[in-house]
Amino acid sequence: MTQQSPAQHADTAAEHIRALNHATQSPQADWEYPGDAYSVVANLSQLAMRLPQAVQQIRQHIETLNAEGHLRSDKDTLDTDLAATLGGLDDAQAAAEQLYAALDRAHQGLGPIAYKE
Repeated sequence: MTQQSPAQHADTAAEHIRALNHATQSPQADWEYPGDAYSVVANLSQLAMRLPQAVQQIRQHIETLNAEGHLRSDKDTLDTDLAATLGGLDDAQAAAEQLYAALDRAHQGLGPIAYKE
């Protein structure tokens, strides 16, 4: 198995979400029951639960590169660019935590819902 880079893993994840979007809008989608939505939401919840760690590790990578003097800005505005980057990553981490909480709440809500003939 070939080792994938972090960027390749993120690209693969994005493509899987694109495929999910297509599958859930299709009238031929293989889901008929509330339990199908329950399973999809559970899996999305797991994905969202893992996002904050990934975002934090990206932040740490950028901070390490900066501390070691390995960063420059093509616009000669490194401090401004870093502030925007780190602020955006902080916002993304908080948003991912909120996404996880919302999906977890939806997952719990779907638990007792059943199909009625």
